[in-house]
Amino acid sequence: MSTLTKSNHIGRKISRIRELRDMKQEALAQALGMSQQTISALENSETIDDDKLVAVAKALGVSVEALKNFSDEAAISYFNNFYDNSQGSVGNHNHHCTFNPLDKLVDAYEENKKLYERLIQAEKDKVEYLERLLKK
Repeated sequence: MSTLTKSNHIGRKISRIRELRDMKQEALAQALGMSQQTISALENSETIDDDKLVAVAKALGVSVEALKNFSDEAAISYFNNFYDNSQGSVGNHNHHCTFNPLDKLVDAYEENKKLYERLIQAEKDKVEYLERLLKK
């Protein structure tokens, strides 16, 4: 298959955008009110009528133009440029995580455990106090 035909294969473009959005065929099918088999056939089609293309683009959260003009090379180039330009630019807000989220989760778990133990001890103290009052 020639590169020209391959790059104009709208079904493959739909498939790639769906995969990049981490969407399964079943999810796209549900969004469009179709079966998974219909989506599979759609992704194997070189051409798709405009009405269906509009619906697919909407379900994927992209414009029809983005769907028609999509290419892996352009997407890779976009993300590479985005990453390259975001590093070290003036006024860049560094959003890299400076802590281990799992450590924070473990800390929160330990804190909850301590609070629970204090609550249990407070209840035991109440019971002991009431027992002493009743013995008097």
